[in-house]
Amino acid sequence: MAKCRLPSGRTSMAAKGRRRFGRDQNGGGTSLAVVLAATSTEAAHRRLSGRGQNDAALLPQFWSLTRTLRLHRCSAIIDSYQVAAIVAIVKYFQWSQVVLINEESDYGNDINPYLSNALYDANARVSYRSVIPLEASDDFMLQELYKMKIMQTRVFVVHMSSSIASKFFVKVKEAGMMHEGYAWIITSALTDLLYSLDSRVIETMQGVLGVKPLIPSSRRLSSTAKRWKRKFIHDNPDSLQVEFGLYGIWAYDALWALAMAAERVQFREHISSSMNTSILNTTNLFTTEISKTGPKLREALSEVTFQGLGGNFHLVNGQLEPSSFQILNFVGKGEREVGVWTLSEGIVSEKNADVTNSSSKMLKSVVFPGETTVVPKGWEVPGSGKKLRVGVLIAAGFEEFVKVEKDRQTNVTKVSGCYIDMFDAVIAELPYSMPYEYIPFETLDGSSAGNYDDLCHQVFLQKYDAAVGDITITSKRSNYVDFSLPFEAGGVIMTVLRNDPNNALLFLKPLTGDLWLTAIVLFLFTGVVLWILEHRFNSAFRGPPEEQVGLIFYFPFMSLVYAQRERIVSNLARLVVVVWMLVVLVLNSTYTANLSARLTIKGLESANTDVNDLIKNGEYVGCRKGSFIYDFLQDQGFDKGKIKTYSSPEDIHKDLSKGSKKGGISALFAVKPYTAIFLSKYKKEYIANGITYPSEGFAYVSIVNSPNELMMYDSASLSTESNTDDREPSSAGRPTLADGYQSGS
Repeated sequence: MAKCRLPSGRTSMAAKGRRRFGRDQNGGGTSLAVVLAATSTEAAHRRLSGRGQNDAALLPQFWSLTRTLRLHRCSAIIDSYQVAAIVAIVKYFQWSQVVLINEESDYGNDINPYLSNALYDANARVSYRSVIPLEASDDFMLQELYKMKIMQTRVFVVHMSSSIASKFFVKVKEAGMMHEGYAWIITSALTDLLYSLDSRVIETMQGVLGVKPLIPSSRRLSSTAKRWKRKFIHDNPDSLQVEFGLYGIWAYDALWALAMAAERVQFREHISSSMNTSILNTTNLFTTEISKTGPKLREALSEVTFQGLGGNFHLVNGQLEPSSFQILNFVGKGEREVGVWTLSEGIVSEKNADVTNSSSKMLKSVVFPGETTVVPKGWEVPGSGKKLRVGVLIAAGFEEFVKVEKDRQTNVTKVSGCYIDMFDAVIAELPYSMPYEYIPFETLDGSSAGNYDDLCHQVFLQKYDAAVGDITITSKRSNYVDFSLPFEAGGVIMTVLRNDPNNALLFLKPLTGDLWLTAIVLFLFTGVVLWILEHRFNSAFRGPPEEQVGLIFYFPFMSLVYAQRERIVSNLARLVVVVWMLVVLVLNSTYTANLSARLTIKGLESANTDVNDLIKNGEYVGCRKGSFIYDFLQDQGFDKGKIKTYSSPEDIHKDLSKGSKKGGISALFAVKPYTAIFLSKYKKEYIANGITYPSEGFAYVSIVNSPNELMMYDSASLSTESNTDDREPSSAGRPTLADGYQSGS
């Protein structure tokens, strides 16, 4: 800053201050600035040493001013300002629970109310708060860490001084909480002083995230920092690591602001020699009087605005104007910036980034504890090592949904399928970690131990923690296990043999066999009756026997197309012809309409489209083995002997293609997902026919009121969201199949 002069031409107080406080611009003496910084944070206590006699002579006057002005509070950004940056990190990584750790002091406790409220507003919960005493022993720290380790939360925000943190993080490493899956965030004071910590401590903090106010780089800042460091090392040759940190920068700017405010009010403060002498002979800086000029100086200070080392210096409501914050990631021996938080834009990749570009709203690659870039879930099962036991059925419905394979040589079981992949995917998307393993539901010889009813009962007996697969929701199962939201739509569909439009006998399909037989009998009967009634009166019906037999077949046939030549003379014969023509008209219209429908409309490609027809005709029907549909078909009226069960699609195809009369089945009843898979394999031969019976869908199973119930609910919610566009409207409010039969497997 250029030298200021008063209107009288005298050297300004700011210039005098530079000389009296130790050649500020040219000599680098800033020990008094460090004294000011020391009142704001414990960080500067480490820098407070080597005060000269000239500086000490000014302390009573200076301290009386700062007590009146509260300059030690307003010259630095208060801790609560960094809360928004910390919460932004938590929200960015979608962490829902946080543990707060702070030292037991006013400094450690002050930030907690701000942080708790801000996390609550961001839909994140403070699951636990750990308070570490200033004189905490190593055993106490380990005990507290082990207590947190067995909790579910894996995101920790640490707010403590460097002296406590240097011991604390060593114990964190020792407790095994710096591995993959953990996330640690430290506040600005500790972030700023990380350079001063021992290399052994820094090694234990690999992957930690920190925030600190963003100080714009400038040549002036670089020059001042070098001169200060040179002066400090000269005065303190035993100091190994020193940096001109945040609080030194703010103290430097505060002194400039104080000098500029003093110029405006023509400041003069008279200190008695007796008081000055007493202060010089004591180490207590808080025994000074209150400055009488302080109120005026404080008012002038609130109007001071200038570009200092720390950026724009301007007091808003008595506090330094909020700043942007750097988001730092500690890797190796130092730190690297992974983003910046600003009040207006939130998290951006760097200062002055183009916010219209979506990539600029993301952090750079972050290395978390365990040297991994995989973002921790923030929540996981406590470290007892116990995994979620997920039961799967060996002989499930279709292998496309659930398939269990066992390597005979290695004895390793592999579980795969659509619903298994879906479960794996939604577990991976949960906002917490959930270790689990699939356990086949099998006997000692490796065969299936039962159906889904049996598996659900084993979950009830807590042999398994959960069950996954094509498990439908039924009222019977709901009596002893809990179901998640359905992730697959329900509904029971009847599948029948498709009529081949290229079949040479397709023209016979429009009429049933009985109707064809009736038409043929009526055809012959009409010809015989006409011959009997006409041959006595009509010469056209006389002649050789072979001609008369031909006429019996000829006349009814030609009347089908209204092309008969013979004249009818008998009134009774004419009545017979009228009846026959009416029958011909009905048969012809019915046949034409039915044949057209079979060639154009898939919905009428099958003759047996109704359950009642199947029951009436005594047709055989099939369903999957172990399915509830077996009982449902009996309730609908099917005889037990007419219901066949199958374990594989191939067996179903073999029997359904033959039909009931050849030892097979006329229809297959299955839930919608099974029907879709079956028709995808044999779509040219079969078709879904008839109505869809509403039912509940597939869901995950868990023990009633177990801790895993919430996890299963969250998993199904994610599955449901991913399938929303493909789902049919819910069956709620519609009639279901029957009481106790709400599903398809």
